[in-house]
Amino acid sequence: MATAQPTPFGKPMLKHWLFDPSYKNLNHGSFGAHPAPIRDAQRAFLDIADLRPDPYIRKQHTKLLEKARQGVATIINAPKDECVFVKNATTGVATVLYNLNFQPNEALIYFEPVYGAVEKGIVSMQEHSPFKARKVNFHYPITQDELERRFRETVTRARAEGLTVRAAVFDAIVSNPGVRFPFEKFVAICREEGILSVIDGAHGIGQIPLDMSVLQPDFLTSNCHKWLYTPRSAAVLYIPKRNQHFMRSTLPTSWGFIPAAGSAETIASVLQDPTAAKTQTPFEELFEFVATSDDSAYICVEAALKFRKEVCGGEEAIMAYCQKVANEGADAIASILGTEVLQEPGLKAGEKSMMRACALTTVRLPIAVADQPADSMASGALVTLSSSEASRAFAFIQRTLIEKYDTFVPTFQHGPWLWTRLSGQIYVEKSDFEWLGGILRELCEQIARNEY
Repeated sequence: MATAQPTPFGKPMLKHWLFDPSYKNLNHGSFGAHPAPIRDAQRAFLDIADLRPDPYIRKQHTKLLEKARQGVATIINAPKDECVFVKNATTGVATVLYNLNFQPNEALIYFEPVYGAVEKGIVSMQEHSPFKARKVNFHYPITQDELERRFRETVTRARAEGLTVRAAVFDAIVSNPGVRFPFEKFVAICREEGILSVIDGAHGIGQIPLDMSVLQPDFLTSNCHKWLYTPRSAAVLYIPKRNQHFMRSTLPTSWGFIPAAGSAETIASVLQDPTAAKTQTPFEELFEFVATSDDSAYICVEAALKFRKEVCGGEEAIMAYCQKVANEGADAIASILGTEVLQEPGLKAGEKSMMRACALTTVRLPIAVADQPADSMASGALVTLSSSEASRAFAFIQRTLIEKYDTFVPTFQHGPWLWTRLSGQIYVEKSDFEWLGGILRELCEQIARNEY
């Protein structure tokens, strides 16, 4: 029997997805989306759970979870017993940082721009633990060499304060602005400096190749519901065996908790058969059951990988198309707006941008931001706004895109300009971004006329 051919990318692919026909989804990166076959797989699991809740949760779910962990481990080229699931990348980063148990003389380094929830988590931790956090300040565009210089300078200053730099948190792909971060380089720098590397790979798995056997970070977490096409919410947390001893609690602490030596006794897990042979490590058991929650998104990994292979033609084809359409769309919008795509400064003709080597791209809007009175308008700007005016302007753009045009892309201030972020995906085409470019031009002109 002949094998079915993959569905062509672009508009033909939309038949597999669940979007309202009138809605143009150009912001896959924020919350992800999953095709109808994966929805059907999830509902089948939920139906089984509803038929016999105890047998499913206590027995069957464990076996299904193990298969899902094997699937996600294969994608990132890691051993299954180094991969567990958490609800999302924010939870993954928070779980790692909580378990590192920072001491008062220790420092955590993170980068600007950081995902807002991660920074809030760091600030929250500091309210309960007197460790120090140090931020590497910068705005894009920036060269890799300058970014490295600023990181090393931040580490040096922290050490000059008498602090031990314990860990550094950085992205695989930055959320806003949407650019690829040189995470491979910074894993190597951290290893050289004796600093634990914590990668917030929220946008990683399914969008760019990730190979843990080559990268060898200390910790990495990545959302499966964004680019791997599982339902919300599911994320892999990768921790190599050499670092699993740090992990003694989930968030919230649940039945797999590993007490420290000398801690008060805790009762054995009521979910495990004490007579059954142990087949998993304490690390795997720790994350197997984290309170009563719907973990059906985790076990949809197998269905998602099947869809990606049989309907889409495989991982390489998906990643190549998403990156291509994101960059072609960004170039088209920049041309319509008379602006530019965010990339490294000083690139020569034909030289590849590593910042754009992903499915998220960022385009400058022709709206400048300056709080100090300027003698003249910024070059190429339709208008120069104060920060408060800029906040009102990008809120206007986002609101109008939803209410009038039934679409959405994030718009935001970064440095002295407003920007917009695009998400390439297998169901969008360059023409979708050209349509968006015309709308953005019209909205920017309205703002310049103060009609917002």
